[in-house]
Amino acid sequence: MAPAARTYLSKALDIMEEHSLLRREVDWADLRNKAFAQARGARKPTDTYGAISSALRSLGDAHSSLSEPKPAKEQLASPAVDLHELEGRSLKNGIGYLSLPGARGSQEAYDKYVQRGRAAVAKADENGACGWVVDLRSETGGGMWPVLAVVGPILGDGKVGMFVDADGKKYTWSIKNGASYEDGISQGWSDARPVARSSPPVAVLTSQGTASAGEAIVVAFRGRPNTRSFGEPTRGVPTGNKAYRLSDTALINLTEAKDADRTGRTYDEAIPPDEEIARNPLARARDDVLRAAQDWLLKQSACARP
Repeated sequence: MAPAARTYLSKALDIMEEHSLLRREVDWADLRNKAFAQARGARKPTDTYGAISSALRSLGDAHSSLSEPKPAKEQLASPAVDLHELEGRSLKNGIGYLSLPGARGSQEAYDKYVQRGRAAVAKADENGACGWVVDLRSETGGGMWPVLAVVGPILGDGKVGMFVDADGKKYTWSIKNGASYEDGISQGWSDARPVARSSPPVAVLTSQGTASAGEAIVVAFRGRPNTRSFGEPTRGVPTGNKAYRLSDTALINLTEAKDADRTGRTYDEAIPPDEEIARNPLARARDDVLRAAQDWLLKQSACARP
């Protein structure tokens, strides 16, 4: 191997060994030997990408990955965000409905997401929602903090979850005046307008596409009173990643922590809903998951008809 390639690969492996969530479970001598064997003959950093990706898969967290320079640049800098699935509306019988896709892109994109998302909550709450459907079936990952800043008024103030790292250290997620915080530090957005009814009943919808940051939002609702989930088990990566930039601007997206709910229960695999409802591909016009959620909400005292 050329010195430049060897240095590059060594640095990537050092990052994994120091910060990986599963670092205590890995045979690092074996992993390094295999990585250097795979990269044998590498002349430049790009020749080691395959070995780095293989090493990341070998960690066993199912969430760590390598982004090469071009996609890495897009990951960190893209201002574009697709908000067509971000929707708020009032359903019949006074139920508020909020659909939340993933939040991706730059800080500008996150700010736009929060602005649009809070407007969607306000629209769904125009007539004072008795309860809420929070639809996370299209929340496929990205940033969790802007999504929490949107759903915060529905979640309610207080501790809603945490990250737990390999040493057992906890990083608390909380809501204060509808805004999102980590260990008491604001994640960048001002207080949110409260919803009409405090502590409303909430039905959370999930699918196999609900992943990563989407699963963090699912976890934030776990243990919340008067809350029930419907749909399919989530993707199975309810873990926190951190991005490390390498010398050529490639990024290692490394899993460093498990998600944990407000009770302290940790998650590291697919999260099953309280009421599992398989998607019926033959009934495209009928949303059985949403129907079940509404039926449950209408049995709660806040939404029950006299």
